[in-house]
Amino acid sequence: MFTPVHTTFGALMLFQSSTGLLLHNGAVLGISSLLSGAVLNPTRENVALIAGLASSVVPVALFLPSAIPSYPAAPSSWGPWLLTVGHGFLLGWGTKNGRGCTSGHMLCGISRLSPRSFIATAVFFTTALLTANFFAGGSIPPCAGGTPCYMPVYPSTSELAVMLTTTLVTSVMNFVVVPRTLDRSERSRTLFSYLAGLEFGVGLLFSGMADPVKVLRFFAFLSDPSRFDPSLALIILFGIGPSLITYLSAKPGQPTEDKAERSPTLAARWKLPTTTVADIDWRFVAGGVAFGLAWGLRGVCPGPAILRSVLQPVWGLAEMTGFMLGNMV
Repeated sequence: MFTPVHTTFGALMLFQSSTGLLLHNGAVLGISSLLSGAVLNPTRENVALIAGLASSVVPVALFLPSAIPSYPAAPSSWGPWLLTVGHGFLLGWGTKNGRGCTSGHMLCGISRLSPRSFIATAVFFTTALLTANFFAGGSIPPCAGGTPCYMPVYPSTSELAVMLTTTLVTSVMNFVVVPRTLDRSERSRTLFSYLAGLEFGVGLLFSGMADPVKVLRFFAFLSDPSRFDPSLALIILFGIGPSLITYLSAKPGQPTEDKAERSPTLAARWKLPTTTVADIDWRFVAGGVAFGLAWGLRGVCPGPAILRSVLQPVWGLAEMTGFMLGNMV
């Protein structure tokens, strides 16, 4: 069902985590590269962020259990398990060659006005849209009771209180406490990496992006408008929008009026992508298509896959095995 309030708060959490990591650590919150890096080239920062993302399941399960998705049961035969590994392979190969996923390109890249990210997002989003409607469309379940999925549902008073409090606390933490209390050190960057991952995971759960059925319903307007759930469009408004405004006002990596370049709060330099449209090749486009296929088939991208792996460890072992194999090819 359409969850305007839940998704708005989730989008604000995604904004705070990605923008916080940019302004404080000088880095882009691209989950696919952080995940592969945490396994193949671990650092204190990427491991801490992935750990924060995975641990976000705990506070949400305690204080807002309704935000935990109900996933399909794990497969009971070899065929579906092999398909799960294959899906993970598509995610891994696609995000490696496409240089990012929904977080790195769509949330962070578009908000930085990156031409490469606009192109990548157009490729994988269009591919996912067509895949979901023409290949997975028949498997997108209707909403309960035959109610159109675009009908809104709202949180209870207690649920609203949890989401509002969480968003306010993280806002104060990111924009008041961290700049005033943490110094420019590896320890501080590691700590904030964990906090950014924790906030990002909470944002995925609040918004519904961690629920594969909800993602597929967002694509469903072409095949069956009654199954269309517009919730995730609010991520563009309340996730990408504030990130863009912050980027344009803070101008990270750009010189100030006195020609001095701003530095991140906790790091000595920016770690922003340096590639341009001129670096786009067939692998970049093919990677975007492969990622779009994986996303459109099952409604799962790398961030939500990590959360589901925590809740369904056996499923996660198969999915993450495929993902890492795809990253190593």
